[in-house]
Amino acid sequence: MLKSIETTGKTENDAVNAALKQLNLDRDSVSVQVIDRAKTGFLGIGSKPARVKVTYEVPDEPAPAPVEEAPAPAAEDVPAAPAKAAPMEAAPAEQPKLQPEKKADAPRPAKKSRPKKKKPAPEKAAPVPAAEEPKAAAPAEEGPVEDRTERIVEFLTGLMERLDSDAKPVVTVTEDNIYQVELVGENLGALIGRRGETLDAIQQLTNYAVNNNQSRRVRIHIDAENYRSKREESLQRLARKTAGKAMKYRRNMMLEPMNAYERHVIHAALQDYDPNISTYSTGTEPNRRIVVAYRRSK
Repeated sequence: MLKSIETTGKTENDAVNAALKQLNLDRDSVSVQVIDRAKTGFLGIGSKPARVKVTYEVPDEPAPAPVEEAPAPAAEDVPAAPAKAAPMEAAPAEQPKLQPEKKADAPRPAKKSRPKKKKPAPEKAAPVPAAEEPKAAAPAEEGPVEDRTERIVEFLTGLMERLDSDAKPVVTVTEDNIYQVELVGENLGALIGRRGETLDAIQQLTNYAVNNNQSRRVRIHIDAENYRSKREESLQRLARKTAGKAMKYRRNMMLEPMNAYERHVIHAALQDYDPNISTYSTGTEPNRRIVVAYRRSK
């Protein structure tokens, strides 16, 4: 989504720099349209500042998910109220029979309360020695991981058929037990997607399907047309270019949103670049991005 702001300055460059400072962006990230050019006038009379329109791109905000209303319960599902029991007719009261009067009993003397004898406490049974707990068995040494090549090929072959692609997976296993998968075929741009988003999704699905219900997990990296290495080189060039701008203008520079792997490449590329340059991430997924910060070292 495109947004724009208008700023003024003594010159066109001053107006553009004011907009870049306000947006915290660099010149390559915006487009500039001059609305009014600066006029100096005569002896300051009739001078007019420059006015420019700066357009920049912001990520689209996801639409809020519709709230589903719970369906009203059907009439047959509502439990019926229990019917009140009909009041029973009272039975006719029987007339009491006349009995001869008895002489009032003499009051009995009150019994003296005797102290209750305390029952002797039951003798505690001698503690039974607990059975010795079995010692925890030492963890078994990890053996070789089961080869997952067949499962990877089977899953990716079925996935490619569903995606109407003729790409074939070629699997190699490194010494660190990492499965490197190369998708080989023609017209693989649709499998890579914008900035590798589709390729990342295929990799995530494959890792989940192959490692599901397994005692030990393996790492699976999927690539197509050598996209990963090309993207890594491009990110390293971007990191050095942005760090150079941060040192030139002596201010922080913010990069576009990236996934965790791409952010790791940027951090690693600038780790030993210069003592005055540091990097940190800000924001939340999927709009988390890196800030290349300039701080003069003491």
